[in-house]
Amino acid sequence: MGTLPHAFSLFALILLLTSGTAADQITKTQAIFNGSTGIGAIVDTSSRIGKEEIVAMEVAKEDFYGFGNLTFLLINDSQKDTIHAALEAKDLIDTRQVQAIIGPQTWEEVSLVAEIARETQVPILSFADTAPEWAPERWPSLLQASPDKRAQMKAIAAIVQSWNWHQVIVIYEDTDSSARGVIPHLHDALREVNSEVSQFVAFSPFNSSDSMSKELENIKSKQYCRVFVVHLSFKLAVRLFEMANKMEMMKRDYVWITTDPFTSLVHSINASVISSMKGILGVRSYFPKMGPHFVNFNQRFRTRFRRKYPREERNEPGIYAVQAYDAMRTIALGLNKTGSKRGGKELLENILDADFLGLSGKVKFKNQNVAAAEIFEIVNVIGTGYNELGYWSNGLGFSENIHENSSYNSASMIDLEQVHWPGGPRYTPRGWTALTSAKLFRIGVASLSGYEEYVKVESDDRLGTNFSGFANEVFKATTASMPFFPQYEFQYFNGSYNELLEQLHLKNFDAVVGDVEIVASRHQYAEFTYPYTETGLVLIVPVRSSSKAWSFIKPFTATMWVLISVITVYNGFVVWWIERKHCDELQGSIPNQIGIMIWLSFNTLFSLNGPKLHSNLSRMSGVVWLFVALIIIQTYTANLSSMLTVQRLEPTIPSVEELLNSNAMVGTGTYMERYLAEVLKFKNQNMQHFQSAESYVKGFEDKKISAAFLGTPSAKIFLAKYCNSFIQIGPTYKIGGFGFAFPRGSPLLASMNEALLNLSENGALQELEKTWITPQKCPKMPSDSSSLGPSGFRELFFITACTTTIAFVIYVCRTNLLRHKNIWGIISAVLKRWVSPRRHFTSRRVANVEISLPEIHLKPTKLSTE
Repeated sequence: MGTLPHAFSLFALILLLTSGTAADQITKTQAIFNGSTGIGAIVDTSSRIGKEEIVAMEVAKEDFYGFGNLTFLLINDSQKDTIHAALEAKDLIDTRQVQAIIGPQTWEEVSLVAEIARETQVPILSFADTAPEWAPERWPSLLQASPDKRAQMKAIAAIVQSWNWHQVIVIYEDTDSSARGVIPHLHDALREVNSEVSQFVAFSPFNSSDSMSKELENIKSKQYCRVFVVHLSFKLAVRLFEMANKMEMMKRDYVWITTDPFTSLVHSINASVISSMKGILGVRSYFPKMGPHFVNFNQRFRTRFRRKYPREERNEPGIYAVQAYDAMRTIALGLNKTGSKRGGKELLENILDADFLGLSGKVKFKNQNVAAAEIFEIVNVIGTGYNELGYWSNGLGFSENIHENSSYNSASMIDLEQVHWPGGPRYTPRGWTALTSAKLFRIGVASLSGYEEYVKVESDDRLGTNFSGFANEVFKATTASMPFFPQYEFQYFNGSYNELLEQLHLKNFDAVVGDVEIVASRHQYAEFTYPYTETGLVLIVPVRSSSKAWSFIKPFTATMWVLISVITVYNGFVVWWIERKHCDELQGSIPNQIGIMIWLSFNTLFSLNGPKLHSNLSRMSGVVWLFVALIIIQTYTANLSSMLTVQRLEPTIPSVEELLNSNAMVGTGTYMERYLAEVLKFKNQNMQHFQSAESYVKGFEDKKISAAFLGTPSAKIFLAKYCNSFIQIGPTYKIGGFGFAFPRGSPLLASMNEALLNLSENGALQELEKTWITPQKCPKMPSDSSSLGPSGFRELFFITACTTTIAFVIYVCRTNLLRHKNIWGIISAVLKRWVSPRRHFTSRRVANVEISLPEIHLKPTKLSTE
C-alpha cells in the first residue's frame, strides 16, 4: 500500500540531490518573513480552499503574534506538481528554517513533504482527505490535522438506506488518496445497509469535456441505476454537474449525493453556477457556528476576505478556514511551551499533547490523527442557495438539531425536513430509470425444469418459442403491476439452475425466472425476490396397505379405553353396593362378590336388559350410565366401520430418524444437498440427484432410492400425480421456496418485492395458482389421530360420574342415619325402664325383646312383682 508514495519520495529525493538548491526550482513563490524562524504553509492560492486557509491563518497570526512568523508559499494551480511541493518544503526547512509546516491538501504532496521532513522531524500538519494506517510509523512528524473523511461514508450509506436504494454509482477523482483511502470505506458502508456499488467511475482533473460527456452518456445508456455518490474535488465536481445538467441528468428519478470535498464549499458557489445543481444532497463536516470566539473570527474573516479577494461573491468561512485557524493555534500553543526558538521533536511532542476546543471542534491527537468527526451536516441545494436539513451523528442517526438536550433521533432521513430533489420537492426518486438504448431486458428461463406446471417451454418452427407456466405468469403479472419495468424477452437456457445463475452473475442475463429454489449457496451469484410459493422441504416415501389386525381397538384411543373401564367399574361398584342386600345373588364370599360386581358393571354397558334393580338410587345411576353407554357403543360402531371400509396406507419408512439409521439412499435436488448433509446429517454417498417427478418415480421403481426430499411446491404436484403410491411423512423443514433472481445490487429488486406483496394481498397470486397449479388432493392417510379420544365425551363422563357419586353418597348417609336412630331407641327404652322410680316392686325383668337389623321391633311385656 505504501509502494507508490515511497516511489514518489525516492524520485523526489533524487531530484533534490541532483538539481542544486531548491530555491532554483521555485517558479513562483511569494514569502513574507519577519525574523529567522516561522511557520510555513503550502497552499493553492488559485483555489477557494487555499484562499480561505490564507485568510484564516492571517487572522490566527494576529491572535497568536509572537509565537512565530507566517510564511506563505503560493503554488500556481496550473502546475499541480507533487515534486514542486516537495521542493518548496525542502526550501522551507533548509533555507527558511521554519519550525512547522501547514498543508498541503492532497496525500501525494503530503507524502513527499513528510519524507523531506523525516530527518529534521519538523511537524507537518496535513489537510489531506485521509492518511494510510502505516503513515505514522513511517513519518513520526506527520500529523493529520483534519478529521478523517472515511467516517462520513457511514452518513452517505445512511442516506441511501433511508430511501431503500439498493444500487449506487460512485464517481471519484482518479487520485491515490481517494481510490485507496475513502472509496473502499464507502463500498463497505453501503454493503452494511444492503446496497451495492454497480459501477465505479474515475474522472481525472485533466479530463476534457468530451471525455466526461462520453462517460456520462455511457452511464445513461447502459446503467439503470440513477443514484450517484460524487467524491470529487470542488472544481472537477462543478464541471461534472454542469455537464450532467446539459445532458438532462439533473431531472426526475436522478439522485446526486456529494461528499465533503464539494459540499464543504457549497457556501462559496456563485449564484450563476449553483443554479445548475438544483436537488443535490450533500454531506459536509460539521463545526459549531456559535459562541463569542466564532462570532469574532467570522466578522474579522469576512472583512479580510472581502478586502483580499473582491471578486469572490461570497465571503463566508467554511470548514477549511476554521481547520487552518485551529492548526495555527495548535502550533502556537506548542511553541509557547518550548520557546519560540526551539522546534523539532520537542515541538512535535507538545503539539501531540494539544487538547482544546477549537473553532472546528475538539482538537486532540490520537496516533498522530486529530479526533475523528462524529457529526456531519446534511445540506440540500435549492434555487441559488442551499438549505441545511439537519445532522447525522455516528451511533445516533439523523436529527434536526445538535445540542446536549436533543432527544429526537431517527435512523431514517425521511423524518427530517422535505428534500428538494432534482424531480421536485414532493417526488421521491426511485433511483433508477429506463435505459436510453433499445436493448431488451434478457430473462433467462431454464428449459430443463422437471415440472411443466411451473415452467413450460415449447418450441415451434413457425411461431417460435412459447414460455408458459405458473412461474412465468407470476413474473408477467408482477412486472405489469409495477409503475415501470424495462421491456424484456424470455430466453431459454439449456442447463441446470446453478449454471443459469452463474450466467446471471456473468451478466449474460438480466434476471432468471422459473422454479428456482432460494438457498444460501446461490446468493454468491444473485439476489432473490420474496418467495412466491410455499417454503419448505418435505420427505416423500412409498406406501403400503396397513394390517387390519387389532383394528377393533383403534376406534378409541388408549386414554379413552382406560377412562371407559374406570367409569364402568365405578358404576358397577356403586350399583352392587346399593343392591347387595336386596338380592341373594349378590351375597357370598369376597371373590364371588368381586366377580359379580365386575359382571354387573359390564353387563350394564353391553346389555339393555340388565338385572332388576330394587333401589331408586341404583336405578338413577343405571339410567344415566345406560344413556352414556348407548352413545359410546354407537360411536364405536360407526368409527370401526369407517376404519374397516376405508383402505389405509402406511409409509414404508415411518420417520426421518429411521431413514438415517437404515443408511438408505435418498433422492434430492442439487440445491438441498448442503442442508441434508449439514443439518439432517445424511451422508453424501447416500444422496442421488433427480430433476423431474418422473425421474423420482423411476428411481423408486428401480430400488435406487428408498425416500426422496422435495421442495413443498414440487411435492404438492408430485403427490397429486401419485397419491396412491407415495405419502409425505415427518415435519416440514423451513427452507427454500421459489423466487425470481436478479444480479446482486439490482435496483429492480425492491420494486419487484413490493409488487409481489401487492399481488399476493389482492388475491391475484392465488388466482394464478388455481389456474396453473390444480392438483387433485390425495386423501389423507387415516392414522392414529383418527381414533377418538375422551375430549368429545368429557361432559358425558362428568354427568354419569356425578350422578353415580350422588347416589352413592345419598345411600351411605341414609343408611348411617337409620342405624344411629335405632341404636339410640333401644338404649333409651332400657334406661327408661330401669331408671324410672317405682314404689312397689322387688324386681324388674325385660322379656320378649326381639331385635333385628336393619329394623327393630319392641313388644310390651308384663312386669310382675312379689
